[in-house]
Amino acid sequence: MKVGIIAAEMEGRRTGVGRYLEGMLRGLERWDHGGEWHLFFQGDSFILPAVESGLAVPHFSGHRGSRVVWEQVVVTQFGKWKRTVQTPGLHRKIPFVQTVHTFEDRLLYSDAEPAPIYTQDKKNLIVDNYSRWRIADPLRFLQSVKNIYGAQSRLDDIIYSALREELGQRSLSEIVSGNRAQIMQRVTERSRATALGLGIEILDVRIKRADLPNENKKFVFDRMRAERARQAKEYRAEGEEAALKIRAGTDLQVTRLKSDAYQKAQLIRGEGDAEALQIYAEAFQKDPKFYEFTRTLEAYEKTLGKGTVVVLPVTTEFFKYFGTGKK
Repeated sequence: MKVGIIAAEMEGRRTGVGRYLEGMLRGLERWDHGGEWHLFFQGDSFILPAVESGLAVPHFSGHRGSRVVWEQVVVTQFGKWKRTVQTPGLHRKIPFVQTVHTFEDRLLYSDAEPAPIYTQDKKNLIVDNYSRWRIADPLRFLQSVKNIYGAQSRLDDIIYSALREELGQRSLSEIVSGNRAQIMQRVTERSRATALGLGIEILDVRIKRADLPNENKKFVFDRMRAERARQAKEYRAEGEEAALKIRAGTDLQVTRLKSDAYQKAQLIRGEGDAEALQIYAEAFQKDPKFYEFTRTLEAYEKTLGKGTVVVLPVTTEFFKYFGTGKK
């Protein structure tokens, strides 16, 4: 008989529980000459139920010396399913006739290769995603994908199909700045419904990166520059329009101020001229000859400037104060 310890290694075999189990397995070897016995652990405890032959074995827990490896087993006989073992304990199989297929019972991680996806607005994205999943039905898993590598290949296709269908209904702006959690929740639900037929339960699907292809980046950047230039031109036009309004308002205000000032200046000038005429009139009434003489001198000063040539006879009224001075 062969004694196999699956899903754990008995490192502390010299402890009390370890010596008890060692003696028990040796006793099974003497009692069952053609059987092969396997001891399954789960967590930090193990269970030894009654075996097929009716031997009752007590229950133990808390074995400190065991190293846990989470696994589940499908037992087949000549290629046909016999039973599925997903609980800890001692189980029996027939050597050379029955085969044990071991699968992980832990949470598994799958990282897909980046793949292109077209959005609703015809944008091409390179999406890099990953998923977390577990084997829910070992028998169906064995029948459909055989092993982990086959499962990862099928999962990549399933998740990529769900991503392409979901992201294809949304624009690039919604994918980049929208509700990413809601999108990935729908992708997870679509993928989970398909993967259950393979005995796989998909727990979560996430996008690590969503980039534009290298050949499209230049065109996107050029378009972004053109868009920013257009916005800058609009802002400049709006600024120039506001500046014109401000200048027009200022010019109108200046014109009004100048008009008011000119009006006031003309009034003051008119009042001054009137006062000057009144003074002249009073002076003329006091001494008409002196007034005529001063006014004539003022006329000479304004008319006969430096370099002025006047051709008139001296006997004219304008030059009556020229000559001999006798009149």
